Amino acid sequence: MSIIRINAITVPAEAGDELAHRFAARAGAVDGQDGFEGFELLKPTDGRDQWLVITRWRDEDAFNAWVGSPAFADGHRGTAGANGAQGGHPGGAQGGHPGGHPGGHPGAEGAQPPMSVASEIWSYEPVVSAEPKH
Repeated sequence: MSIIRINAITVPAEAGDELAHRFAARAGAVDGQDGFEGFELLKPTDGRDQWLVITRWRDEDAFNAWVGSPAFADGHRGTAGANGAQGGHPGGAQGGHPGGHPGGHPGAEGAQPPMSVASEIWSYEPVVSAEPKH
């Protein structure tokens, strides 16, 4: 059964459009990763400042392989979370962006600063799900 990782990213309201732009620019970056099943970026519509990055994985090993991959490191450089952890802890600790957060690359030409002011990973597995009947 799939596992779900939700990265709750706190983003200042004025930075939301830029966050969405950065995710769109990196769309597909994780598609070829073994065990990756899907991704969504959810924009808050109720006045909150937390955006949700929802990823689905075949299993914990597939997710951990992504977090440990060079592609993950490349896409997450400069995205240290509120506690300064680069890459974060896949088990749910605060810091970093293991759910899939495209960030800046400080020191690189065209560097972009990180968008978030805080990040927290939530770990879930589906217990009940439903698909529409056709």
